[in-house]
Amino acid sequence: MKAKITPSYAFKALAITAVFNTIIAIFLTVVRFKGGVFLTNFTFSQCIGLSICVCMLGVHHLFNASRPILQLVLHLAGMILGSVVGIVLGGLLSGIGIMYFLKESIFFLQLIFFGLLFGSVASYFFLSRERLATSETLAQQERIRRLVSDKKMIETNLRLLQAQIEPHFLFNTLSNILSLLDTDTHKARSMLEDLIRYLRTSLSRSREKITTIGQELDQIQAYMNIYKIRMGRRLTFCIDVSQTARGLPFPPMMIQPLVENAIKHGLEPKINGGEIRIAVQAENNLIRVVVADTGLGMTVAAPPGTGIANIRERLHSLFNGNAQLILEENTPSGLRATLEVPHVAT
Repeated sequence: MKAKITPSYAFKALAITAVFNTIIAIFLTVVRFKGGVFLTNFTFSQCIGLSICVCMLGVHHLFNASRPILQLVLHLAGMILGSVVGIVLGGLLSGIGIMYFLKESIFFLQLIFFGLLFGSVASYFFLSRERLATSETLAQQERIRRLVSDKKMIETNLRLLQAQIEPHFLFNTLSNILSLLDTDTHKARSMLEDLIRYLRTSLSRSREKITTIGQELDQIQAYMNIYKIRMGRRLTFCIDVSQTARGLPFPPMMIQPLVENAIKHGLEPKINGGEIRIAVQAENNLIRVVVADTGLGMTVAAPPGTGIANIRERLHSLFNGNAQLILEENTPSGLRATLEVPHVAT
């Protein structure tokens, strides 16, 4: 994975190199290298260091060596080329001709040594940045794979949840309709109309990742209308939602499992049945959905099952811990389930 060389990064690398070159020049002056003339040391240090830095930037921009040996060869070539170019340029700026370096071969070799020493530091810097860039890229790819996997798992769980609810509900409702056709055709027709409305809404939602509060509640109303016919006076319900809140986006299959739980575990086992009240409030960038029943409550009713667990899991995955499901006893009896989620962007 080759680190991308951007103009801002190149400028930063050259600036850091210039500072490092200045420190080297000061050190050489203090130890009185070649007489300890600061201007000469500064000129050579900057020319050699910046030339090596430019060569190293060029190597990383032009080549993408994955094998360590090839990387070493390229870095070594860049260091040698940068050192030679820097020495020649420093000599020209200091008034020293090329012939002087040919006569003073020891001085030339000393400069090459300092160039290779600096180049080694620069190579370590580039290789460290390259390893860091590779690690960050791999970590980002792993996060993306995990998010995609979690998303697919959530969608699969949603399909399974719909598959668990709809066939069971569908077969029971059709059986009730067949029974009512012989005794009460009006109720049979009404139940069939609600079933059609329920299935139409359900099929349209299955193709969408986000629905609206209104679509969810329309399906739930059809669902409860059917149960109203089956349970008669033992079931009453009320839905309180403003027209503005109906248009808010909302994840599918979040409210219905709460309603189903309230009917199956709270109201159906109770001799006198009871009431379900659904209230939706939207305030302070928060959507709050309350499903309260007057059934048997948590102490007598069956404990929360797969539907409740799926809701909590999906809330955590979809909203990264910024949503919650609260279950508490209702007054004077029953269960109160509260969904709190942030507004979902469309």
